[in-house]
Amino acid sequence: MDQYEKVEKIGEGTYGVVYKARDRVTNKTIALKKIRLEQEDEGVPSTAIREISLLKEMQHGNIVRLQDVVHSEKRLYLVFEYLDLDLKKFMDSSPNFSKDLQQIRLFLYQILRGIAYCHSHRVLHRDLKPQNLLIDRSNNALKLADFGLARAFGIPVRTFTHEV
Repeated sequence: MDQYEKVEKIGEGTYGVVYKARDRVTNKTIALKKIRLEQEDEGVPSTAIREISLLKEMQHGNIVRLQDVVHSEKRLYLVFEYLDLDLKKFMDSSPNFSKDLQQIRLFLYQILRGIAYCHSHRVLHRDLKPQNLLIDRSNNALKLADFGLARAFGIPVRTFTHEV
């Protein structure tokens, strides 16, 4: 964990906390997702295992890149590429976004490319929402993120839960 230096907290959820951080080796900004293990009697949460196993297999320009996984006794850190903001923050800060059809088309195209890639690799995201669509402001690249509820699918054996 010495390789990464936390800069600021950028998000929090039931899984743990997400930090903007710096890789001391490359000096690049990264996103560090800290998953708490203290209250887990059964070790690493299944959502984290699922997210890691799926993202390690998926390499695409419209899917957030998992760069590293660091495991200690009490914590699990997922190291992701850093993206400036999510689609919700982008829309909230852009009052004319709903009128910018070119921008909407660009984002929708990228969302669909990411989903098509997932489906072609037999993965269902299952938690698509503006907060899980990250944007790189420098080039308007949009990437699907937060694969904690994602499922790999094959021949259906049972139906999925309606609870998300």
